[in-house]
Amino acid sequence: MAIIGKRLVNQVKTTGFKATVAQRADDVFQRMTTGLSWDDVRGILRGDPPPKPNPRVKPHTESFWFHIRPTFYHEATTTLYPTFRLGLLSALFFAIEIITGIYLMIFYTPSPERAYSSMIDILTNVPFGMFVRDLHRLGAEVMVVVVTLHMMRTFITGSYKKPRQFTWLTGVVLLMMTLGLSFSGYLLPWDQLAFWAVTIGTSMADAAPGVGPTVNLLLRGAPDIGAGGLLRFYLLHVVLLPFIGIVFLAVHYYKVVRWGLSLPPDMEAVGEDSARKVSPDKRVNFLPDIATNEIMYIAIAMAILAISCATWYRAPLETHSNPLVTPNHTVAPWYFYWLQGLLKIPHIIPFLPGDLANGLDKFSANVLGITPKVLWGIVVGPLVFVLLAVVPYIDPNPSRRYGQRKIMLTLGGLFTILILYLSLAGIPTGVPVTGFGFVGGAPPSEIGQEFMPDEGEGELMKIPFDQMIVGDYQVSADPGVADAPELNAIIKTLYYDMQHRMSTADPNGRKLSQDTVATVKIVEIQPDLKQITLDIKYTDDLTGAAQDFTKFKFIHKNSEH
Repeated sequence: MAIIGKRLVNQVKTTGFKATVAQRADDVFQRMTTGLSWDDVRGILRGDPPPKPNPRVKPHTESFWFHIRPTFYHEATTTLYPTFRLGLLSALFFAIEIITGIYLMIFYTPSPERAYSSMIDILTNVPFGMFVRDLHRLGAEVMVVVVTLHMMRTFITGSYKKPRQFTWLTGVVLLMMTLGLSFSGYLLPWDQLAFWAVTIGTSMADAAPGVGPTVNLLLRGAPDIGAGGLLRFYLLHVVLLPFIGIVFLAVHYYKVVRWGLSLPPDMEAVGEDSARKVSPDKRVNFLPDIATNEIMYIAIAMAILAISCATWYRAPLETHSNPLVTPNHTVAPWYFYWLQGLLKIPHIIPFLPGDLANGLDKFSANVLGITPKVLWGIVVGPLVFVLLAVVPYIDPNPSRRYGQRKIMLTLGGLFTILILYLSLAGIPTGVPVTGFGFVGGAPPSEIGQEFMPDEGEGELMKIPFDQMIVGDYQVSADPGVADAPELNAIIKTLYYDMQHRMSTADPNGRKLSQDTVATVKIVEIQPDLKQITLDIKYTDDLTGAAQDFTKFKFIHKNSEH
């Protein structure tokens, strides 16, 4: 300390107090900017061209954060095309998930006794708790979309080809980590939607021959999901999967810096990669041009996310999980609809005639121990990710140009269409035209599920509380509720839905009987609580017996419905 003080005194004597303060302040500033002086930063902010030698490359060699970014880019990669900034947005949403997740961890207890009450506490008592949870949930949904689009863009532009095969492989791992993070976090609210969606997901592992029961027990911690399963999913969500994601994200970024951003396909000769061979007149420095550009994209993305959570988006939280009550039409998370659609394929080879397909199924099950669900859900499902991983290694075409990659682009398009088709099959209503994947019961129960679902928000629950006028309303084309237009409109929608079900059979061949009469009844239980009941009297199309279907919900004035 004495030596430092002596040096300071000598410097003041030599250069003066003002110059010493300025010099010391500049030293501190350069340490904070890892090599940039105040004059360098001022030049960056003013848009001045860099001097020679360029001091703006110092952060890339001396800074922890900047060293994973290239010092310069080819001008062709700085426009929206060909990257669409999807890689940047993927990393951004991953960072948002980590930050918001840490905040939510403070107030969350991963136990069946406290998990749901923790969620209620976050939504009601924690400062900005609802907003942060909405950011976390919506950010996770968007992250799945953005990472998937990033993979699709990389495939379409051929950016997975040599020398970026391993970069593509790390991207496939990051896609799997993204899906794993979303799925593992799905259980944590401990509500009905989460509990049964994860129950369906983990039950797939049980179908695997040999190791299935062991894997299922490892995931759940017990024959059924309980305290052990919740803790396992929590640790997966907050420790293991984020750690793997961070490691592979660092490797992915390193490889991007190592090989550079691939140029648009038509700018390179076939079989050549010139992303790092950028002539000086084509270079765009990271500081300030790329940095300010990325800040703009980040600001726009965060603004859209924040405004969405502050206005129209609410992360769902249903009733407390109940292992004894299975909600109707329970489905996996939407990004696994395609996998649920695979499980609905009824035969080993579905295109064979019925008797031949059934015979092959029996032979496969008795001799090989492989049922259709095992084949399509346990074997083919994971093979999708294996196929994605080996794409660069099985594609012999050295060209990245669109016109010379017709086979791979056609296969990629067919693969995308197949995933979308299976995703439609994964939802209860199935594929609209073919009916494949439809899971439904009697038409009245399907009406009840559509307009007043067990979990989630139906049309009858969207009626504003002040328009839920007490009374009995027969479902007709003209309910006559003039002073409650939204109530009137939804009853009319219900009427036309019933008319459609009377005239058109569902994929199971069932219709609503012509003598069906439906009533919507609204009762005030207490000043801020009402009960809405849907009653449908009909004749069962299978037995011919008169039936009465009734379903009700309680709606509070301050509910989110």
